[in-house]
Amino acid sequence: MLSKLFAVAAMTLLLGGVSPARADEPSAAPAKMTAEEFVASLKFQTGKVDLPNGIATLDLPPSFRYLNPADSKRVLEDAWGNPPGETTLGMIFPADGSPLSQSGWGIIITYDEDGHVNDADAGTIKYDELLKEMQSSVEEANEERKKQGYEPVSLLGWAETPSYDQTNHKLYWAKELAFGDSQQHTLNYNIRVLGRKGVLVLNAVAGMDQLAQIKGQMPAVLAATNFKAGNGYADFNSSTDKVAAYGIAALVAGGVAAKLGFFAKLFALLIAFKKALLIGLIALGAAIKKFFGMKKKEQPQAAE
Repeated sequence: MLSKLFAVAAMTLLLGGVSPARADEPSAAPAKMTAEEFVASLKFQTGKVDLPNGIATLDLPPSFRYLNPADSKRVLEDAWGNPPGETTLGMIFPADGSPLSQSGWGIIITYDEDGHVNDADAGTIKYDELLKEMQSSVEEANEERKKQGYEPVSLLGWAETPSYDQTNHKLYWAKELAFGDSQQHTLNYNIRVLGRKGVLVLNAVAGMDQLAQIKGQMPAVLAATNFKAGNGYADFNSSTDKVAAYGIAALVAGGVAAKLGFFAKLFALLIAFKKALLIGLIALGAAIKKFFGMKKKEQPQAAE
């Protein structure tokens, strides 16, 4: 594994074209930024945060901090090298580390308003069988990923078996993933908070060697994430509110993506390449082209 010093140096190269927006000088050449300057330009928030959709809040403990959607976009695209085009409700980061450090990780927040999810199947799901179905779906989806210029992905197994809190209507689980021939496996830790009309989606991506650390901090994230009054699970009105076409099993298997074909939404997994950029590759320009299928005149986008 490369040293943290090299990781920072590599990230400085990656951020070479990053510059603050300057409406008064649209033709100005982009200014280079070091990793430290980039992090210093981010506007972190702490404590209680109202999410941009207005229906949920974060009540963060001192160990976490929040970035708004605009700054989260900069981290995801400019610093971590993800394709553009996706929107979020922001990100949560540990307060004691940099998003650009070798051990850095973050939680992406989105919201799927597809209706009220009936949790009646929560106690009957056979997760070992569900895992096998998911693995088959991943393999089938790899053909399309290759056509779009992306590395194939393998779902190796549960990093943490799914668990559902029936009282608070919160679901969490973790997957171990491998991208291409990378020896650095990826941890995808998932939280879903069920609400009146949809689901808050929180995805954390890190290296498998960070599982114990992240697993230990997830209870605090679970407790900090809640819908506002009138938008919670118990506020569902069967007379007026839509019911989702899927249950708990489909949320684990991919939620909305389960209806469209697994990995129809590639966003939550594409950020896994951040780790490869940080710890495994020296030629960053070539790495970006390899991982994202980028060509000089073409940049394929993630399928919706």
